[in-house]
Amino acid sequence: MHTGMLWFDNDPKTELPAKIQRAADYYRKKYGKTPNLCLVNPRMLPAEKAKAGRVELRPSPVILPNHLWLGVDNGQD
Repeated sequence: MHTGMLWFDNDPKTELPAKIQRAADYYRKKYGKTPNLCLVNPRMLPAEKAKAGRVELRPSPVILPNHLWLGVDNGQD
C-alpha cells in the first residue's frame, strides 16, 4: 500500500472491528474502492484475529494508538 487514509477513533466503548468497519465504509464512499488492508499500532491488534471482515490487519509501530491507516494492498509492495 503506497497511499491510504488515516482515520482517528478514540472511542473506548467501540471495539476495533467496528472502528475499522466505520472507517472502511467512509473510505468506500469517498474513494469508490473497498480497502483490504489496515495498519494499526501493535498495542491495538488483538492476538487472536488478523482480519476485520475482509480487511487484513497488520501491526505497524509507526501508527499512533487510536489511528487506523486504511488502503488497498495491490500486492506490489
